[in-house]
Amino acid sequence: MFELSNEIIGLVMIGAMLFAIFIGFPISFTLIFLGIIFGAWGFGIKLTIFLMTLQFYGSMMEQTLAAVPLFVFMGFMMEQAGLMERLFSAVQLMLARMRGSLYVAVLFVSVIFGAATGIVGASVTILGIMAAKTMSRSGYDVRLAAGTITAGGTLGILIPPSIMLVVMGPVLEIPVTDLFAAAIFPGIMMAFLYLAYALVRCWINPALGPRLPEDMIPEDKSVVWREFFAGLVPPTILIAFALGSILSGWATPTEGAGMGAFGSIILSLGYRKFTFAKTFDALKKTLEISVLILFLVAASNFYGAVFSRLGTPTMITDILLSLDVSAGVVVFLILTLVFLLGWPLEWVPIVLIVLPILAPVLVELQVDMVWFAILVAVCLQTAWLSPPVALSAYFLKGVAPEWDLKDIYLGMMQFMVIQLIGLALVFAFPAIATWLPVYIYGN
Repeated sequence: MFELSNEIIGLVMIGAMLFAIFIGFPISFTLIFLGIIFGAWGFGIKLTIFLMTLQFYGSMMEQTLAAVPLFVFMGFMMEQAGLMERLFSAVQLMLARMRGSLYVAVLFVSVIFGAATGIVGASVTILGIMAAKTMSRSGYDVRLAAGTITAGGTLGILIPPSIMLVVMGPVLEIPVTDLFAAAIFPGIMMAFLYLAYALVRCWINPALGPRLPEDMIPEDKSVVWREFFAGLVPPTILIAFALGSILSGWATPTEGAGMGAFGSIILSLGYRKFTFAKTFDALKKTLEISVLILFLVAASNFYGAVFSRLGTPTMITDILLSLDVSAGVVVFLILTLVFLLGWPLEWVPIVLIVLPILAPVLVELQVDMVWFAILVAVCLQTAWLSPPVALSAYFLKGVAPEWDLKDIYLGMMQFMVIQLIGLALVFAFPAIATWLPVYIYGN
């Protein structure tokens, strides 16, 4: 072996990881393989195997992560109950004579559904199925419509109970309850920014969002109101109980997720949408997503343990601290890195691999880690709307094949700018994220 210091071996380890991920190797197995190879190179195979055993066992015993499959299952069961379709239909009919009413309906439903599922792919797909054809039939602008759907779909990353925040909490050693509380105002703010942009565009140019055709407007308003309350009240109560019990301290995140999952089954039964075939399909999808996330959590914990044992995080921290720049500049540089990595990568490897490497620097600079976590969440939300990868575009294209991919991209980029404005607001005014956790928990 070459005579290199352990810190330099750690840097080579990062380079090998990025190279392997970018050329398409499975991330989890790549992390385990690199952890073993570079750990053996740096400090011996015996300690490396011990670290792997310890980290995998610790990941499996992390009770907070048990909330991940429960929240995922809750989202799929809410989807099965068909509540979002009823809610979307009711909102669009209530606002039928208003310009841009479908944009309002999409963003209103995306907030509710984002809180219910937290999975961007599912949110964008369902919103596309519900809204795309109606928008096309009503003469809505394809680019603004596509941007509204994809931007609304990304709200699930941020609005609690977000799966990403559940995973991010243990990684950054922050209580998940603090992250849930901190994400509420930024999530609502982003939805309002999207809505304001769409409505202002329609006010300037009414052709972008015309009123619905008369044949789509029902004469009996009572039916519309009935559908609205049937679609809104049950999921809102369920989410309020699950999230409220967590924020109030009555239940742990895992217990709250269990309540939500059970409540989603009750809802699907109550709306007579429960079938064993669909429930089995929801369980399979839940298993697939949960295994993907949780196995990656264990693999990245092992990789991070080897990386830390090599001493590279300490070296990186010392280098950044020696630059004599403010904490705000360091946070800005890290967010830029996260934004760029968000183009080719999903949030899982960024949260589990990149953030633990950089977290010690922020701790040394006494950065509010709750504020930083929300900044990262908003930044990763932005990355979902950023070409060239932007998986949201492909999710929408799959359910709206008549829309040109170029138009979808151009629509998304408009909302990416709005997203960056929201990110700048949270960066400039940390209280948007930190006020509510301090108010509730006093720390």
